[in-house]
Amino acid sequence: MKIAMWSGPRNLSTAMMYAFAARGDCAVVDEPFYAAYLAATGLAHPMQQEVIASQSTDPLQVAADCIGPIPHGQSLFYQKHMTLHMIPGFPRDFLRDLTNVFLIRHPARVVASYAKKREGPTLADIGFQQQAELFDQIADQLGQAPLVIDSADIRANPKRALSGLCAALGISFTEKMLHWPAGPKPYDGIWAPHWYNAVHRSTGFEDPEAALPDLAKGYADLVDQALPYYEKLAAHKL
Repeated sequence: MKIAMWSGPRNLSTAMMYAFAARGDCAVVDEPFYAAYLAATGLAHPMQQEVIASQSTDPLQVAADCIGPIPHGQSLFYQKHMTLHMIPGFPRDFLRDLTNVFLIRHPARVVASYAKKREGPTLADIGFQQQAELFDQIADQLGQAPLVIDSADIRANPKRALSGLCAALGISFTEKMLHWPAGPKPYDGIWAPHWYNAVHRSTGFEDPEAALPDLAKGYADLVDQALPYYEKLAAHKL
């Protein structure tokens, strides 16, 4: 099975990748379209040139790799994808050959976290609109809503949330998914030193989150723009 997990940045996406890698039967890949996205858009991102040099910049090749043989002879292939990377002109037909899941997080938490790493994010940077568009496209293909899981539910009760996700995917749950060793991982993207400091200190999912953060007006306006897209997908969460 090839599992494509679609989220925006700062959505618990790296911790989820670590959880699936910890199973022992699952190959993982970290944001395979990132270099192609940066090369195509010319956007300035931290470690931009290093990212472009580290991956294929051909979106057709990346898509082919996503649906090709599972690496390392494993039975599962977990793909951590950023919805914002799927810009117009990038292939979408490969989605039919994947089991697509949507990982969501309240936009107030996303914006507060993202702004600590890269100032002045826009709606396009945080991926909510693109996530909703992909959700609709895959729902049309399936004839039903694809799977959605909320990071708040994962942090509130990781075992229950991941057990439910695995059951919905038709795969076994293992307690190995709840813990991983601290530090960098060999499958991390080359951008990890900038973005993954907190998750590298972790050995499992963090405790439940507190109240939503207070944000300055510009950031609060961005949350208001993103909120309808989040709420749309949240209505379908496990």
